[in-house]
Amino acid sequence: METISSIAKRLNVTNGRIYQIIKEIPADKQPKKDVKGKYNFTKESVEAIERYYNSSSSPKTDIESDLVKQLRVDLEDAKAEIKAKNNQIDKFQQLLDQQQQLNLSTNRQNEKLLDTTTNNNPSQDDNPSQNDDTDVLKSTEGNEVKTSKKGLFGWLRR
Repeated sequence: METISSIAKRLNVTNGRIYQIIKEIPADKQPKKDVKGKYNFTKESVEAIERYYNSSSSPKTDIESDLVKQLRVDLEDAKAEIKAKNNQIDKFQQLLDQQQQLNLSTNRQNEKLLDTTTNNNPSQDDNPSQNDDTDVLKSTEGNEVKTSKKGLFGWLRR
């Protein structure tokens, strides 16, 4: 005589799933309960449960396998896209490094040009100023404000 547990083990499902299947099969195929409330399974009711399980589980498996296949394809696409983005980031990083090196080189050249032009130009009266490294600006109160005269890019030497 069959029991819920033996049918569940054979179909590799839980006892609860067997109870659900029993409720879903037609009433004339359902097993009858005895006085104690236990199911009495006939050969016909067991076959009905197995048929219902096989018919309901097959399409789900196909759908699940299709879903798994689609997810794997999507995962591969995402990996390829990430690889392409990483390559772009590497290329942009190289370009940024090149730009920074070029800017530094240009700034050094500009600084050299400024230093040579400020050292070669004499003052208006052909006398070099006494304080060559500072300019003195006179304010209205008589306080002097000294500013560094190291050129436009003097801040780079610090």
